[in-house]
Amino acid sequence: MSRKRDAGPPSTGPGEKDVLAGFLDYLRAAVVAKAEGVPGDLARAPGVPSGTNLLGLVKHLTQVERHWLLGHHVADWKATFHPAPEDTTASILAAYRETIAEANDEIASWDDLAAKGPRRGSRRWTLAHLIEETARHAGHADILRELIDGATGR
Repeated sequence: MSRKRDAGPPSTGPGEKDVLAGFLDYLRAAVVAKAEGVPGDLARAPGVPSGTNLLGLVKHLTQVERHWLLGHHVADWKATFHPAPEDTTASILAAYRETIAEANDEIASWDDLAAKGPRRGSRRWTLAHLIEETARHAGHADILRELIDGATGR
């Protein structure tokens, strides 16, 4: 059982986009940290009656970023929470990291956060929504990881 202290808020640049992107990256790293090192059978095991599991959360967040920042269509949001039989912890984390890199390239190209976002609302709204969505699921991942092996913190 690992009981680490949580990392404090991230250091970011001075601009609004720097702050928003910095907090999003901080939360993304928290999600990855919760899934890393967990054996596949435990990472995909439901931790609560709804069936929520660590790999499903990461897979879902990958699709969230692809949808909101990269323009991918998601036909069935519920399905994004379910890893396929061939999915592994490594493959799901690799897909998430690859998506994050692509998403960060998109965000870096933005010079006006008031401009229309890739889906709806402004770019500012899109970043705030991704922070909210990622934070919510990072909290779920915290609980699931503690239920799996008692690990807490980052």
